[in-house]
Amino acid sequence: MRGPAAMNRLRDIFNLPNTITLARISVVPFLFVLLCNPGPFWSVVLAALFVLASITDFVDGFIARRYNLITTLGKFLDPLADKLIVNSAMILMIPSGRIEAWIVVIIIMRDLIVDGLRSMASSEGVYIQASTLGKQKTVAQIVAVTALMIHYPFLGLDAHFIGTVILYVALFLTVYSGMDYAVKFFRRAEK
Repeated sequence: MRGPAAMNRLRDIFNLPNTITLARISVVPFLFVLLCNPGPFWSVVLAALFVLASITDFVDGFIARRYNLITTLGKFLDPLADKLIVNSAMILMIPSGRIEAWIVVIIIMRDLIVDGLRSMASSEGVYIQASTLGKQKTVAQIVAVTALMIHYPFLGLDAHFIGTVILYVALFLTVYSGMDYAVKFFRRAEK
């Protein structure tokens, strides 16, 4: 009796959306290897891998909602995977000069603060969902990081310049959405 119940539990935990999320996390070591030798060819390969991993973020969420496969593990892993892949990519681009360290520090600090606020709210039984601003921030970060990974002129465009401009938009959205989460948290805390 115990065997089939355990297997069903494992199947629930490692359902398709959670498996896709774990696959996204597994891309991080490849980012490290490819960013060690970022010539023009490998930069485009790296950006394509990053985009593919980023697309899975939308796919796993869609599947989880569509087929009612939402799990506690998935709610934990999905935002963790997003932060791991984007933040790791940004950190790994600092030594090559593709991204400024201070920008990465602000983005990571905001993520830690928002995660802390959401965790405190959750411990009180209050769930603060990802906001539209937070989702826009994530999309801007993904587009910026992709262009900064390409770095070299690509299709007649200056990928590094475009990535830097979009990164500043992402930085603004990062700070603004972080303030939005803080306001929501303190309003709910007052109640």
